[in-house]
Amino acid sequence: MSETELSPAERYAASRARARTPQLTRFRERLPVDLDDFQVESCRVLEEGRSVLVAAPTGAGKTIVAEFAVHLALATARDKVFYTTPMKALSNQKYSELAAEHGSENVGLLTGDTNINSSARVVVMTTEVLRNMLYADSPLLRDLAYVVMDEVHYLADRFRGAVWEEVIIHLPREVRMVSLSATVSNAEEFGDWLQAVRGDTDVVVSERRPVPLEQHVLVRGKLTELFDGAQSPDAPPRVNPELARLAIAGGRGAGTYRGPHPGRHQRKGEVLRDRIDRPDVVRLLDDRHLLPAIFFVFSRNGCDQAVQQVLRSDVRLTERWERDEIRHLVEERCAGLRDEDLGVLGYFSWLEGLERGIAAHHAGLIPTFKEVVEELFQRKLLKVVFATETLALGVNMPARTVVLEKLEKFNGEARVPITPGEYTQLTGRAGRRGIDVEGHSVIQWAAGLDPQAVAQLASRRSYPLNSSFRPTYNMAVNLIEQFGRDRTREILESSFAQFQADRAVVDLARKIREQEKSLAGYAEAMRCHLGDFAEYAGIRREVSDLERKQSRGHEGSRSERDRRERRIAELRRRMKQHPCHACNDREAHARWAERWFRLKRDTDRLASQVRGRTGAVAQVFDRITELLLELRYLEHDEHGRLVVAASGRGLRRIYGERDLLVAECLRTGVWNGVDAPTLAALASALVYEPRREDAGIVREYPKGRFRAAYEATEQRWAELSVLEEERRLPETEPLSAALASATSRWAQGGRLDHVLRDTDLAAGDFVRWMKQVIDLLDQLSLVADGELGRTARTAIDAVRRGIVAYSSVG
Repeated sequence: MSETELSPAERYAASRARARTPQLTRFRERLPVDLDDFQVESCRVLEEGRSVLVAAPTGAGKTIVAEFAVHLALATARDKVFYTTPMKALSNQKYSELAAEHGSENVGLLTGDTNINSSARVVVMTTEVLRNMLYADSPLLRDLAYVVMDEVHYLADRFRGAVWEEVIIHLPREVRMVSLSATVSNAEEFGDWLQAVRGDTDVVVSERRPVPLEQHVLVRGKLTELFDGAQSPDAPPRVNPELARLAIAGGRGAGTYRGPHPGRHQRKGEVLRDRIDRPDVVRLLDDRHLLPAIFFVFSRNGCDQAVQQVLRSDVRLTERWERDEIRHLVEERCAGLRDEDLGVLGYFSWLEGLERGIAAHHAGLIPTFKEVVEELFQRKLLKVVFATETLALGVNMPARTVVLEKLEKFNGEARVPITPGEYTQLTGRAGRRGIDVEGHSVIQWAAGLDPQAVAQLASRRSYPLNSSFRPTYNMAVNLIEQFGRDRTREILESSFAQFQADRAVVDLARKIREQEKSLAGYAEAMRCHLGDFAEYAGIRREVSDLERKQSRGHEGSRSERDRRERRIAELRRRMKQHPCHACNDREAHARWAERWFRLKRDTDRLASQVRGRTGAVAQVFDRITELLLELRYLEHDEHGRLVVAASGRGLRRIYGERDLLVAECLRTGVWNGVDAPTLAALASALVYEPRREDAGIVREYPKGRFRAAYEATEQRWAELSVLEEERRLPETEPLSAALASATSRWAQGGRLDHVLRDTDLAAGDFVRWMKQVIDLLDQLSLVADGELGRTARTAIDAVRRGIVAYSSVG
């Protein structure tokens, strides 16, 4: 509705709203399209000085709220904003967007292995980097006004989710948070927790997709609507009756599909295939004007095979001018790759696919290839991308159509159905705002497909957000160093995990902290210059209690009453002899003391409730501190307080799944004297996580001192596992030397094709693991003393070369 269509009262209200939020008015004026209601509400919350949790579907435009936080920060003289993401690829993309918008001099990037303009007013980073900065009390935190947590629902991730909670809990209270989440069913609960630990936080929820989604099932060449289009729009969605009949008939009612070239050996009416080939699906979507499309295939090999299958057909989806533009961009972006590496990377086959409008997108691609695919797709030059589900996690690649070939995936242990949340995330890529009138999702028919189950999957727009928080060794030493043991337990009681286990504990813990501040104030008010008034008040209180009991007369036996009488007389004598008895302000002090005693009794009662309700989080922390005490990473000082020992200071700066094992190896010196390639190989054994089926396979060990150092590391791991089992702690993951030989060869200058021959890894996977090796070596270079620290720095230079060093951003 335009301004002229509003009533005078509505125009006045709109004018008042603009006056209250002048920055939002300026921000809206420079946008090409106006904001949706939920965006306006979220931005208004920020300008009014509060934090905001925004829960909305994928593609709804949540990031506009983050962009407004950047606008607010840059509108001041010094304020800074940190933009955190769960993935380096998303950080790289967001850095490029913000640098283009605000100038590279104002925007920085920190992703562990990349450091660009870190002191900028706007810095994009992975969430782990911000967690590490908070523990190190980095000077870069000065003037921080806003933190954006993109994809904040990632805190449910069982491997990395705890990092999000650590950041939320430890950020200075004055920093305003912009939390962007997918539509989760318990947004209000999450918002309540944010309110409890962060202060003023508004929850803004929108369940409306900006581009409507049409959902289809592809049955042998025919696109059939998933839901019954004949029913009333207000009625609950109902499965298309035609699909229900097909399910009963096993799909035969959709007609026989023979493909474009029936073979001469086919008999008339013979049903040959339950599903049509991928090239035919692509042609069908092209004929229906439903491209560009993302095909989600839950396997990297499956993505690559799908591209080759389409390339073997005569499918071509690009015009001549598009092919010229594609080739020009590819050659520009890949100019830094060595000629000798192009063959092993599959460059020429990859380029052929791009020129025909087809590509794969998965973690097995090197970063450069992935970035090129993303850019070409955003520029509408690519028409079909076969991708794994990681593409749905934040990377900005919307399409007109999303195709789900299967509704199950391998989770590392078994094939399991995708969840409603995953379905929502995947299909959220369908429909490009401002381009498409509607988006389309296509589910390929398979034997045994239950349309009713699919409809339930598709009609549930949200899923619950559950905490995955658990204390770690590194977390324990960092928190104890900063806050001491008791305060650390309070912090853990404030975690979302504990909040969900027992929501009352968070409120109780906060109330205890508030009452403890009041107790300190009361204690100050009853301070007496003549002596300890708390001691004097305690005597008076005991006298009053005993006299009250005596006045009842019938309580207790005669001997007990006599005993009380003698005790009262003794206390009265002590009271009169106490220095505070002569104070002129004695009764005023006594009134404050009475308030202190009443509040102390109530506080103790609340503390007892907390102790009774405190769940597994604090108990795990206690068991961790016991183990760290035994290994002397923690110790008691002369006052009996738990403090971080000298060896624990190194553990504070070691991050990762095997943090304590790395610290133990440094403490016991099992890596002393190794050369740079051997140290790089050892680092790979500590970060590499092989596929389950390859877990025990080690083709060969690197030559030299590696084997002895690796076996000594394994011995440390075995000893640590025994201690963890005794204390019922999660066991540290075992090592794997499966990548050690390849890492050692690479660090010695080996060619990429020779190195990859020793592994079953794609080039992109190898690059990803080498960057994790570099990250650990970087930690060792800072923590290890003397020669080992120098060796770690040499190893970093040896690994960070060639394809590992080359990337367009980070």
